[in-house]
Amino acid sequence: MAEPVVLINAFEVPAGDAGKFIAAWQRTRDYLETQPGYLDTALHQSLSPGADFGFVNIAHWATAEDFTAAIQGSGFREAAAGLAGYPPHPGLYRVVRG
Repeated sequence: MAEPVVLINAFEVPAGDAGKFIAAWQRTRDYLETQPGYLDTALHQSLSPGADFGFVNIAHWATAEDFTAAIQGSGFREAAAGLAGYPPHPGLYRVVRG
């Protein structure tokens, strides 16, 4: 049986680009929330001015396969085009202890 997964994706965003990045993230989120298996997501902004990752996205998906299918389509590429200038550092995780 497939188990739920957590996407943790840290982004390198220059301080002056916060508004532009958030708008691009919202367009991407709006697309992903229409995809099968999407559960929820939250974008976190660092409180430390010199942080390597200005933003971290944490999303929950029903399965890894659902997430993979959602990001492989042309709809995702179009929705996420605005994020292209912000290096992502994504990884899928499973909960091992609560």
